[in-house]
Amino acid sequence: MASLMRAAVVEGPGRLKVEQVNVPEPAAGQIRVRLEGCGVCASNLTPWEGPEWMQFPTEPGALGHEGWGIVDAIGEGVTDFAAGDRVAALSFKSYGEYDISEASAAVKLPEALAGQPFPGEPLGCAMNIFRRSDIAAGQTVAIVGIGFLGAILTRLATNAGARVIAISRRPYSLDVARRFGAAETIPMEDHWAIIEEVKRLTDGRLCDRVVEAVGKQWPLDLAGELVREGGKLIVAGYHQDGPRQVNMQMWNWKGIDVINAHERDPEVAMQGIRDAVDAVASGWLDPSSLYTHSYPLERLDEALNATRDRPDGFLKALVTV
Repeated sequence: MASLMRAAVVEGPGRLKVEQVNVPEPAAGQIRVRLEGCGVCASNLTPWEGPEWMQFPTEPGALGHEGWGIVDAIGEGVTDFAAGDRVAALSFKSYGEYDISEASAAVKLPEALAGQPFPGEPLGCAMNIFRRSDIAAGQTVAIVGIGFLGAILTRLATNAGARVIAISRRPYSLDVARRFGAAETIPMEDHWAIIEEVKRLTDGRLCDRVVEAVGKQWPLDLAGELVREGGKLIVAGYHQDGPRQVNMQMWNWKGIDVINAHERDPEVAMQGIRDAVDAVASGWLDPSSLYTHSYPLERLDEALNATRDRPDGFLKALVTV
């Protein structure tokens, strides 16, 4: 096997190059994955912009954490995997040809998923957020923000028998929401007009569950307004760009539950990925149409910029190696 591999290095804000670096070796309890691809996560965008806390250059492959591929080497003590197994791995340097994963952070992909891309981390996040949301048949659920996550949650909620109201700024995203089962769609344009439309659609009752899936202040404000008294607000957006203010008076008055649906327990994260494997392999969930753009590793900068700029027809970028 070659001793060198290609891996992306972010040199500075908005700048990267692909370097030749040593292929890593798995230690005890680890596997090495020859990557087929890696999803591009919106959480990459703040580091890509170069905030004060960011250090450049990054380690080769860093920021990539949605990889899948073929096990090609195993470390001492690993018994659950063998060379040739196809896996999704929750590892953290997957913008390259190879990455190292803890064996406990990888999930085998069944034959039913052969040839299909499988960015396990975001699919697992969606499954865990859905579980935390406590969505059930007969509920009215508003989903604020229809990107990759919002679209999957729309399908999961619809599959559960809920009525979904999808709210997003792009006409394309609203079209996706309708394809994934949304009963109603509302352009995310005017704050008070959206609230009045949701009131009209719910006979003034508002929504049993509201999922905020953007990670910005205004969508969080809007989501709080749309929850009915005694309902649940689920914060699924990744709020990584600073503090937030909330209307605690309104939250108190309504008596709502507020759920931060982000998981940090590794075992919970892995269970989400296992649940996603089962859902996609069984046909219960089909995310394939959401992978709208694919880029080779050398064009990772374009993939990141597209994730930031959201050109028409864009929802999720994959980088292939």
